[in-house]
Amino acid sequence: MRFSVAACAVLLSAAAAFAASAPTPGGPGADKGKPSQAETQPVEKAPVRTLGVAQTFVMPSGNIACIYIPEGGTAVYQPADGGPELSCDRMEPKYVRATLGRSGKAVILSNVGDQGCCGGDRTVDYGETWSAGPFTCHSERTGLTCESDDGHSFLLSRARIRAD
Repeated sequence: MRFSVAACAVLLSAAAAFAASAPTPGGPGADKGKPSQAETQPVEKAPVRTLGVAQTFVMPSGNIACIYIPEGGTAVYQPADGGPELSCDRMEPKYVRATLGRSGKAVILSNVGDQGCCGGDRTVDYGETWSAGPFTCHSERTGLTCESDDGHSFLLSRARIRAD
């Protein structure tokens, strides 16, 4: 037993002496001219997502306004499916919102919690057409009709609401 305790003490002393003589990374004895292994490892960067700019427009009556969100969304809003998205609000006679997404039928919401109608960067006069991404809207005295490239559309006017 006495021999094994002494042997362990000698081995531990030798290991400690060896470790003390080895240079520490970045410490005395380290080669300062070469980067450490951690510095040479490539770092994966997350892909940079380009955010778009929303476009807004309003009908001459001021009763209907729309916001277009481009593919990828904006700094403040990203559509659930990644966009693009067109959403139009009608104030009178009852507040409703019509939305077209990348594909599929238009959705009409009558219980809108964030009523914010009606303003816009641009007025689309009666007889004019507005277009962005896969959406085209026609402004008429009888209302606003918007359609997507996949053939789905909505109509908003004081007298009617239609979505398909």
